[in-house]
Amino acid sequence: MKVRLRDVADRAGVSVKTVSNVVNDYVHVAPATRSHVQALLDEMGYRPNLSARSLRVGRTGVIALALPELDNPYFAELAGFVVEAAEENGWTVLIDQTDGLRERELFVTAGFRHQLIDGVILSPVALGAEDLVGRGPGDVPLVLLGEKIAEGPADHVAVDNVAAARTATEHLLSRGRTRIAVIGDEPGPDRQSGVAGLRRRGWEEALAAATLPVDEQLVACVQSYQREEGARAMTALLRRGAAPDGVFCFNDTLALGALRALADHRLRAPEDVAVVGIDDIEDGRYSVPTLTTVAPDKEGIARTAVGMLAERLAPGADGIPPRDLRAPCRLVVRESTRGPAGRAQSRTAGREGRHLRR
Repeated sequence: MKVRLRDVADRAGVSVKTVSNVVNDYVHVAPATRSHVQALLDEMGYRPNLSARSLRVGRTGVIALALPELDNPYFAELAGFVVEAAEENGWTVLIDQTDGLRERELFVTAGFRHQLIDGVILSPVALGAEDLVGRGPGDVPLVLLGEKIAEGPADHVAVDNVAAARTATEHLLSRGRTRIAVIGDEPGPDRQSGVAGLRRRGWEEALAAATLPVDEQLVACVQSYQREEGARAMTALLRRGAAPDGVFCFNDTLALGALRALADHRLRAPEDVAVVGIDDIEDGRYSVPTLTTVAPDKEGIARTAVGMLAERLAPGADGIPPRDLRAPCRLVVRESTRGPAGRAQSRTAGREGRHLRR
């Protein structure tokens, strides 16, 4: 039979209220009493009624994490860090894949079915700031990831994509590369405010600082940030005669595909073409050659996002204005730009420090 608070209280010789105070970790319990009651709770296998507790405190203990692609290694690793940070707050994480669809993202920002979750962390693709206008204190607390909606009506955590891209390009320039291609641009005006537009801007800024022109023959657009698109784009660059001696890929999975295409065309990295990515996914540490990358602080992003939700759920949080934080990145130099000799090196990207900053 299920153990009740009354059963524990009778064994401990204390009131039901005292047992309840121990279960709910209230401070006004004598240490000896707390230790005695907790030992009996463990011995008797007491399990709290979470549904009843949620009704009392108005919280479910569940937050949602909504990402566009769960099979993307970057998002998979980020999700793991969010789960770890949430566990430290005693929360369970409900993970959803939006596929970048507007209707799915709108459903998430509304809190799914409002009574199910306490807060949402969302990486939007289709939504704009205008879709969140009118959110108020009665809405589910929301933290946004990525660059699609910056400085909007919700808390926001993102990488400084311009600085990260500039660092990647500057690294290739420091290796004597002067025909640096990019893989990951997107066609159309919508890219300007998104990741692709910002990373292209960082590439252009680095070229301008080195007094090198922007050659559109060295720009390869993609339909997605997957390995096959990286391989296809690298092949297209080679077939059009662009002849790059360095390639900056807008993420690591594109870079892994580009490395495969170079090998298929009997070209070596870095001897013929040096390759850099962004994200520092685990696969890049085991590719041949290992992949030079710009590594964002994924754990810091996750902990900051969860921390923002915790602050929004605390009493008196309605007066806190939306916050916009940037995560640091660091350059990790591996074989795809350095060659097989030596060990991996790293340095901080751009002007970013070790911690998240406003």
